[in-house]
Amino acid sequence: MNLLLQALFLSLSLCLLPFVASEIQLGSKLVVGEENASWVSKNGDFALGFFTPPGLPNRFSIGIRFNSQSIPSDQRKVVWVAGAGVSVSDNASYFELTSDGDLVLFDSSLGVPVMMDASRTWRTVWQAVENQCRVFATCGSQVCSFNGSGDSQCTCPYNAFASKCLTPYQKLSCKSGFSMVTFENMELYGIYPANDTVVSPVSSLRCKKMCLEDDACTAVTYKNDVEKPQCVMKLTRYVSGYYDASLSSVSYVKTCLDPRAVDPSKGEVVGSVTKKSHSVCLSCLLGVTSTTFVLFLAFQVCVIVYVYKRKKKEAVKRAERVRNPNPKGVVVFSVDEIKEMTNDFEDNIGPKMFKGVMSENELVLVKEIEGALTEERKFRSSAAKIGTMHHKNLAKLEGYCCERGKRFLVYEYAKNGSLLDHHAKNLTWRRRNDVCLSVAKALFYLHSECREFVSHGSLSLGNILIGEEFEAKLTEYGFGSCAADKDVEDFGKMVLALVTGGYEEEWVYREWIEGRGETVVDRSLEGGFDVEELERVLRISFWCVQVDERLRPSMGEVVKVLEGTLSVDPPPPPFVCARSSATNSSESGQSLYESVRE
Repeated sequence: MNLLLQALFLSLSLCLLPFVASEIQLGSKLVVGEENASWVSKNGDFALGFFTPPGLPNRFSIGIRFNSQSIPSDQRKVVWVAGAGVSVSDNASYFELTSDGDLVLFDSSLGVPVMMDASRTWRTVWQAVENQCRVFATCGSQVCSFNGSGDSQCTCPYNAFASKCLTPYQKLSCKSGFSMVTFENMELYGIYPANDTVVSPVSSLRCKKMCLEDDACTAVTYKNDVEKPQCVMKLTRYVSGYYDASLSSVSYVKTCLDPRAVDPSKGEVVGSVTKKSHSVCLSCLLGVTSTTFVLFLAFQVCVIVYVYKRKKKEAVKRAERVRNPNPKGVVVFSVDEIKEMTNDFEDNIGPKMFKGVMSENELVLVKEIEGALTEERKFRSSAAKIGTMHHKNLAKLEGYCCERGKRFLVYEYAKNGSLLDHHAKNLTWRRRNDVCLSVAKALFYLHSECREFVSHGSLSLGNILIGEEFEAKLTEYGFGSCAADKDVEDFGKMVLALVTGGYEEEWVYREWIEGRGETVVDRSLEGGFDVEELERVLRISFWCVQVDERLRPSMGEVVKVLEGTLSVDPPPPPFVCARSSATNSSESGQSLYESVRE
């Protein structure tokens, strides 16, 4: 029984380590019955204290519950209980961190402690991930292994022949051919982009040869599975991996045979050169010259063929990436990688938007967002969730950066920048109408078609991208925490700005309701608009910006109105609350609201 209690208490001690190490003083007590008595973790997300177990009204157990202010108080459940439900009685019982560093649960009715740390030796009883080296890219572009103490460590296997911890092969700079360096008991995998090519079944020799013959291949891993041996090829220099003596895998890394500079101070041996005198042979000189010329022409032809095949192969790969989205999710970049990608933010193409280039010359759009507005953990969680969303009117999130207080989002490239750059030029009425419908469909997808509700929270002309064919794609989605009606209101304001060119909303409503709707259209269109579509767009926009959010339609209804499958009546003045004007507008406002909802 003592051994069981010791084991239970050791588990309790491990869970309380963050409290003890940073907040709780020696000699502190938690007493049953004291109001608001608890020990709160440093980040405020958890609290430890007494609670009454279900069905035991006169007993008290010690446990940890949720304490985050983002969780309603009646939903802050107990997530861990000490001693699998050990409980004490009456109000004189207490839980103490003694002056010796021991943790004691004392039952006053018994006069003895029911739980107490006999050993001062810490040992691991549970961990979230048993093998840290199996976590994707846990070491970045290095290789994960375990030291003699059983702790994971990150090392670079290329130190002998590379200045950076990237696979050393660079096809454009190598002139003397290539070789493959062997690493036993090691698995490698590409992380940027994570698009390894798997070939099966194949032998290890064939696996190595395939990489040597492929200009894009930087390394391969041969998994020696008896039933189905596999050759996994990497087409990127950004490679991570896992080393363990128990692994049967073997990896081959491509290196260049060009000579490397040597450091005489390190005792490296340099070959000696012997000078000899030779007489001039004219016929030999002519023969060498002609041979050199022929070889030069042949080399030029080979270069042309190589460049052509390379460009063709890269085009195929880009097409495959479009057809097959990255299954590993978004890529996490560092600030330095973002700077390198954007050439230190050289090409500014919009408000805090920059043109970037990833590997394989893939263009991307890098957007900086306000770091202070989003807590780091929530930002990372939101980015990971957004990476699983796919809709033709949502800009695809390729990766993100959350480091040093900076926040960057890396999206697929949009040739024509943001809608803020184009709403007053190059956009015909037809394109503006299409943009309104596309953004409405994107918001409807976020609100109703995802596995859980997702809000945008900051919809504006600046975060709507315009692609090569002037298709609209939404950015910065999924980081807000507002209700659906806020997105609906922002959508209405965006549509009015796009259609009118930025006129004041109350003036636009007054002109339209008095029968002068054609005067509110952006003058750059020079009358080139559809009157029926204008009427439909203005009606639904003014429903969206109603002060009384109860009158605002859902995004599903907005889509149907813009498509012309749902009729909508003229809205009441959107700038006064329906509660205060219900009597005066009973024949218009209320009935119109019901019309939209049908």
